[in-house]
Amino acid sequence: MPAKTSKQPDLNNPYGYSEMEWAAQLDPAYAAARAEVRRLSVGEEGVLSVKVKELVVMGVLASRGLQYGVAAHMRRAVDYGATREELFEAIKAAAVPGGGVAYSVGVRALQALEQDGVFAPASPPPPSTGRRSKTARR
Repeated sequence: MPAKTSKQPDLNNPYGYSEMEWAAQLDPAYAAARAEVRRLSVGEEGVLSVKVKELVVMGVLASRGLQYGVAAHMRRAVDYGATREELFEAIKAAAVPGGGVAYSVGVRALQALEQDGVFAPASPPPPSTGRRSKTARR
């Protein structure tokens, strides 16, 4: 399982939404209150891991058709150890209540992360010897 990245998260804007930085300038007190709710909801405290919390949020956003949000929460889930396979499984689960919208939005976000090089390349399969075992010939 990949380790959490050493990048220090911005607790006021851990997903990198530029519009939230802009809005925080308009009302810093409100932005601080939202940051506290975010810390309590998807922060490191609590029974669920941050990775699991992000998978839940990702499924909700996918069901609502918000691809940019899905990608941002996927990135944070990856920062906390989520694999490509776990993200895909979460999208498939979200498609049960969320339907085709959740699935297609999630797949597009996952593909964008793949294209951005977020995941390590898969290891090549071991070389084949070209020989069949005795049990395979029977």
